[in-house]
Amino acid sequence: MKRAIWNNAVIAEAPTEKIKIVEGNVYFPPDAIDKQFVRSSTHTTTCGWKGVANYYDLVVDGQENKAAAWYYPTPMEAAKDIAGFVAFWKGVKID
Repeated sequence: MKRAIWNNAVIAEAPTEKIKIVEGNVYFPPDAIDKQFVRSSTHTTTCGWKGVANYYDLVVDGQENKAAAWYYPTPMEAAKDIAGFVAFWKGVKID
């Protein structure tokens, strides 16, 4: 089981066989995300082979971690396997 933890809250949890690892980042399936801790962000970035990434802010106990999670809603063909999957950074611990 893999978990994404920030500010002592489990933001995502999924069996190891359901996650995907791309470029060293752990991507959780959409249904593994605890939506009470995520809020849509207007931040986006573009990857040359994955496409446009959208971001989530994390909010736990009144503390905010802006753009700490990202996902590709409609990735390019080369990254189609991670469509909708969510990865984390900015202090989010993966265990």
